[in-house]
Amino acid sequence: MHRRAVRATAVAALAAASCATLLTGSAEAIVNGADSSGRYPFMASIPMTVPGVLDDGVCGASLIDRQWVLTAAHCVAEKAAVLDGTVRIGSTQRHSGGTVRTIDRTVVHPGYLNGEGRAANRDDIALIRLDRPVAQQPVRIAERPGRPGTPTRLLGFGTVVDITELGDARFADRLQELDARRGADAECAPGWAGPTRLCTVSRVPDAMACFGDSGGPQIQRGRGGRWELVGTTSGPGAPGLACSAGPGLYSNVPAYADWIRRTISAGV
Repeated sequence: MHRRAVRATAVAALAAASCATLLTGSAEAIVNGADSSGRYPFMASIPMTVPGVLDDGVCGASLIDRQWVLTAAHCVAEKAAVLDGTVRIGSTQRHSGGTVRTIDRTVVHPGYLNGEGRAANRDDIALIRLDRPVAQQPVRIAERPGRPGTPTRLLGFGTVVDITELGDARFADRLQELDARRGADAECAPGWAGPTRLCTVSRVPDAMACFGDSGGPQIQRGRGGRWELVGTTSGPGAPGLACSAGPGLYSNVPAYADWIRRTISAGV
């Protein structure tokens, strides 16, 4: 994935207006990320616009059930962002390939709050029910995130350049990946990371997720070496920094596993 340079104040303001919060990169990757090197059948993208500002935007998501994807609440709950009503699953290309399904309904976590600073994007998680199942293999939700220092990988189609204005974003057409690691809470700004929000640090210099990567997956290797989902891209991990300066903040997906299971089982 690519890290996108964005001032945290701009991120906080624009996250409410678009689903693009955290992953940006250089012109050829998530900022300083790289073209995807493997198969990620669970990777999903959600086309969206911000009228008058952004015509061809995107949010990320993860297929966690044959008929459900998981994304960031700020991708679907903010009125300024307009979804086109579809989700593309299992493609390394933003505009082609994979399987396209219509959005049947969205369920935003009841505790979601889009604030500013350390209060930004609390419970920033949402589920999207597809109109019918897909053939792609869902990603397993990890039992728990690895300890600080655990290698992870970020995926996204977000802007590949650092930006301060959403209209300047240049979104990747090819899926980007970035090797990262679970950071200690103290590596993010005081009070920003915690039990439901993972501090994430790039293992590549000057790289991190940015606008357009929001909702996309952070994955780690589980049993048998298979990828497991530990986080969804939420926002910056410190104020006043460009995306590429990091760190990043990710919703802790295992912490929401019970809510996810209850919601899917209820079929709301």
